[in-house]
Amino acid sequence: MKKLLCALLALTMLFALAACGQQAAPAEKTKFIMGIDPEYPPFSYLGDDGSYTGFDVEICRAVCDYLGWELEIFAVNWDEKLVQLDSFECDCVWSGMTILDSMKEAGYVISAPYYDSTQVLVVKADSGFDSSADLAGKIVAVQLGTSGEALLAGDLAKLSATFGSVMTCNSFLTCFTELEGGACDAVFVDMPVAAKYVADNAGLKIIDENLGAEQYGIAFRSGDAELCAQVEKALQALVDNGTYAEIAAKEDYAEIVNNLLFLNK
Repeated sequence: MKKLLCALLALTMLFALAACGQQAAPAEKTKFIMGIDPEYPPFSYLGDDGSYTGFDVEICRAVCDYLGWELEIFAVNWDEKLVQLDSFECDCVWSGMTILDSMKEAGYVISAPYYDSTQVLVVKADSGFDSSADLAGKIVAVQLGTSGEALLAGDLAKLSATFGSVMTCNSFLTCFTELEGGACDAVFVDMPVAAKYVADNAGLKIIDENLGAEQYGIAFRSGDAELCAQVEKALQALVDNGTYAEIAAKEDYAEIVNNLLFLNK
């Protein structure tokens, strides 16, 4: 009997200690690392206060708040974005990223599209260039790793062949710096980015010619379909409760609001 009582007492103490341990251990907060292009307004960029902001950043922050996740932002090298995603430096690439069939074929999990875009050419307002044909023999800049670069090498190869040369830059801001400095004659870039930059910088214009339709989405690693589904479910909740529209209505996003698929179905 004594042995039985001792065993029961020991077992009771063991359960008590386990319970205390469970109560003492705080619940861990899930961290979500968002991979962005740090120079891609109005979707993602460094704000005046030194922190990252932009439409995609604000929406992702709202998603994390909704899910109870801690948001961390990681600035990717856009040309190496998928390598960095595969290396677990971030949990997704969410930054005005064009959905490409090649990504799907490689096994990446891609969200439903959230934005309709096109590619355009930006030139100096007094250049006299009014169409892509006017740029025959001229230098056109494009950002490395973008759909624009892929288009010029693929579907728009015939147009690209008419240019004097194609200059590749690490960021679209560098492209525009080269344009304003006279090192190139035009920049080939996504329409919303072009519209934002031209609105903020005098002396430039967008050639009225859409050169490639595309859609933006969020890229996750192969095998992260469940994570993608969680984010998409939260996005739908933000659409339903009005948070998504409230963010989109800000003045900084006036150039993109009409092409947001969740608001203009």
